[in-house]
Amino acid sequence: MRKNLIPISKATTYRQIAEFLDTHSIVDYWDQTKPVEFEVDIQSEITYYPLASKLSSQVQRVAKRQGIAPETLLNLWVQEKLQKA
Repeated sequence: MRKNLIPISKATTYRQIAEFLDTHSIVDYWDQTKPVEFEVDIQSEITYYPLASKLSSQVQRVAKRQGIAPETLLNLWVQEKLQKA
């Protein structure tokens, strides 16, 4: 049999852990927790570029007309332009 993945439940899969945590409060198990320290190195997958206000308004109008999000429209346009470069 597989080892429990978290000691406060008998869960042996990540799905079971999620179901357990969705239906139980950590408050009921707080005395079984212990402090830990760890580092997180989050690498952003998004880079932001400034866009002139007038251009931003135009992008929003075109995106709305096409039924897509402005960021999706910009990504498509940049991809098209880069393919031609």
